[in-house]
Amino acid sequence: MARGRGELALERGIELLIRLCGVSAILFVFGIFFFVFREGAGLLWSGRFSILEFFGSIEWYPTSQSRVRYGALALITGTFSVTVLAMLLAVPFGIGTAIYLSEFCGARRKETLKIVVELLAAIPSVVWGFIGLTIMNSLIIRLFGAPIGLNVLNGAMLLALMSVPIIVSIGEDALKAVPDGYREAALALGATRWQLVYRVLLPAARNGLLAAVLLGVGRAVGETMAVLMATGHSIRMPTSLLDPVRTLTATIAAELGEAPVGSDHYQVLFLVGVLLFTITFIVNMCAVRIVRGKRGRG
Repeated sequence: MARGRGELALERGIELLIRLCGVSAILFVFGIFFFVFREGAGLLWSGRFSILEFFGSIEWYPTSQSRVRYGALALITGTFSVTVLAMLLAVPFGIGTAIYLSEFCGARRKETLKIVVELLAAIPSVVWGFIGLTIMNSLIIRLFGAPIGLNVLNGAMLLALMSVPIIVSIGEDALKAVPDGYREAALALGATRWQLVYRVLLPAARNGLLAAVLLGVGRAVGETMAVLMATGHSIRMPTSLLDPVRTLTATIAAELGEAPVGSDHYQVLFLVGVLLFTITFIVNMCAVRIVRGKRGRG
């Protein structure tokens, strides 16, 4: 009887620990958001900061001696331009690689390719930035005749390579989670391998594939060193893929170390961090709505 009580107490203790782990993840997220918002909130109520200027102006002069301006529109546009182009490159390659590994690849070749993909994920972002600064820079100048190879295209290609391993890994897991009975039924009805993929597997695994894409988006939006080194770090509205830009993350990385603690410049950089946090939250909320909508229609 004592042994039974001890096992019951141990089981309850493990259950409580698991619950605490789940709750702690939520608390950590809110704690990080609270810290970032607290560091920048003072500027919001000081009267020296304009929301309209922040979102509507491209003039970013936080240390100007004559008139300080906090216009982040060019930074936001630069972030979205690099991220969108990176996803246009990464999603087809990532999902295609996941399909190949899941459905068409032999066991030995699959293990080799998975190791290569994991090695891509293990490369530090500063190394990717160095590749963009040295190799991709000269290639873009030579192939496209651009005056400088540090631009939207350079940063997007690097972010695409950095996002592909996440998309491949989660996308393959999503495809593998589709019951084998779906595959057997489709093949029994005379479907070809490609018909099996786009008529059965992709619809069945769409939630997992969407999660893979969104994690790739999060990886691209939050990347710092690679875009800092490869995009040209120029505050401007891009009009082509060969224009240099500056992203929100690169701005924080480049300027936070030089901003005096508690200054307006310091606080506005934390507001940029709040903006990044909000963008990520909106992307995740949209994903949840899309997934729930598809489940409801399914």
